[in-house]
Amino acid sequence: MTKQSFGTTPAGEAVDLYTLANAKGIEVAIITYGGTIVSLKTPGRDGRPADIVLGLRTLEEYQVNPFFFGALIGRYANRIGHARFSLHGVEYKLAANNGANSLHGGLRGFDKAVWSAKPLGDSALELTYVSKDGEEGYPGELSVRVVYTLEESALRIDYAAVTTRDTVVNLTNHSYFNLAGEGSGTILDHQVQLHCSRFTPVDSGLIPTGELRPVAGTPFDFTKPTAIGARIAQDDEQLKLGNGYDHNFVIDGAPGALRQAARVTEPKSGRTLEVLTTEPAIQLYVGNFLDGTATGKSGKPYAQRTGFCLETQKYPDTPNHPDFPTCLLKAGEKYQSTTIFRFGAE
Repeated sequence: MTKQSFGTTPAGEAVDLYTLANAKGIEVAIITYGGTIVSLKTPGRDGRPADIVLGLRTLEEYQVNPFFFGALIGRYANRIGHARFSLHGVEYKLAANNGANSLHGGLRGFDKAVWSAKPLGDSALELTYVSKDGEEGYPGELSVRVVYTLEESALRIDYAAVTTRDTVVNLTNHSYFNLAGEGSGTILDHQVQLHCSRFTPVDSGLIPTGELRPVAGTPFDFTKPTAIGARIAQDDEQLKLGNGYDHNFVIDGAPGALRQAARVTEPKSGRTLEVLTTEPAIQLYVGNFLDGTATGKSGKPYAQRTGFCLETQKYPDTPNHPDFPTCLLKAGEKYQSTTIFRFGAE
């Protein structure tokens, strides 16, 4: 593990860059601003490494970019409808930063915080952040701990949190992947398999309607490996609402158990990505709103669908859907979840 400076925020906070590498040729670089994964190199079938996550070159770019490249997301990942929710009979109003809705924690979510870092040996990095009671409208002081661990062929992310008051919590990482290498074009030929037999349809604001719809017979059926671009242009109401895939899929099996949620392969390089998680759901987002305004590390603009996200999570808008699996964290209890990104080549 190495450490170097990545700049200073306008508020005078120093931001550091930590790089972890192993003998398998996997290297991950993380900055303390947003707990952001800025680089992730893995070898293809030819043994040559490529950087497979989208990212930016400077701290200044990360501070103004609206796409959440590689960042830790909280206090509540994804959307909360009408930027409000009720808990124990009290209504909490949030920042409306995505139309009428609140997205990824609000105007200053965890992606814009400078986290405290502590190496744990040579292969793990602990990041901590304390979100004050009332920050972005959420109740309770939330103490968050995230550990990135570089394993033999995987990056493991362990999330933990405790609160002083009952609150809602949904933590994830928002890395955009392109297994051919960032800046190498669209991800439409990537083959995706999701171990998900249902998804949550959305309304025009991309808020779940409350329905759990079977994927069978729809363009959302990724139960067998299917190219991202195979059906993305079909005449389907949900695809039109999301401008493509930007939907929450319900992972088969029992939440809380570590199980495989997704597997992706890229035909040219042979790279593979498996996602395992304890979370109940996973968001497939294929960069529909990337528009070329962000220039990546390689100097190439990130156009539409040049990266995809697999965000492990609670269901979107759960605080307003009492029938969804709970996102409530009670005072005195501990939030815990694990996600593993496993890499390979075939």
